[in-house]
Amino acid sequence: MRSETIVYEARDGIAEIRLNRPQRLNAVTQQLYDELNAALGEAEADGAVRVVLLTGEGRAFCVGADLKEHKAGRTAFDRRQYLRGEQVVCKRLILLTKPVVAAVNGYALGAGAEMAIASDFVLMAESAQIGLPELSIGAFLGGGVTWLLPRLVGLAKARELVFLGERVGADEAVRIGLANRALPDEGFREAARAFAARVAAKAPFSMQLAKEQLNMAAERTLDAALTAELEGMMFVSTTRDWQEGVDAFAEKRAPRFRGC
Repeated sequence: MRSETIVYEARDGIAEIRLNRPQRLNAVTQQLYDELNAALGEAEADGAVRVVLLTGEGRAFCVGADLKEHKAGRTAFDRRQYLRGEQVVCKRLILLTKPVVAAVNGYALGAGAEMAIASDFVLMAESAQIGLPELSIGAFLGGGVTWLLPRLVGLAKARELVFLGERVGADEAVRIGLANRALPDEGFREAARAFAARVAAKAPFSMQLAKEQLNMAAERTLDAALTAELEGMMFVSTTRDWQEGVDAFAEKRAPRFRGC
């Protein structure tokens, strides 16, 4: 796909999407949201893509809104469309049928943090920082973070992160459950891609069901979860990938899943 604000590369089962406004530390604009949403749609539609790797070009993942875009003359409708852009992108990250790995290089602030949190996995370079400074500048949160954050870190820690707006380093983010792993700065992109490759090696239908049901876990009763799991187990047992998994186990080899 052609894009001015996004770099998209799909190979080896991984759709790597890089925010590409390094001169502005990948600060978001309406165009970036639109092109990122299009890139996510392309990754979802591509049967060869098993996992999305989201990261930033240059020194940052994303530092949030590009305040230069908030200039005089913008109508209330313009502002709402811009703000809705983040809601659309983050909802798509949450509901995408394929796992999303956010590789946080440098700063992930405001909308950048919210996009990372909306992903299924958050990997952080050891020098990276993540934070939600919106309340400190009279703004507010978006991207579903008020729904997601307490689920990840608990309500007390979520209040602290939101009300104080302090930046959190990689090790602390892992400790509180905000990130999955802290990785060395040197070779970070390669390590993130290797992690994504491990996810991509799993059975696609099984991953899709697992993502959906884990996201819905807090909304379901135990009985509803058991019923959904039973239906999931029955469904995957009808796929060729299920048979491939059984055969690979018996033959003591790595399975080769095809998404069918």
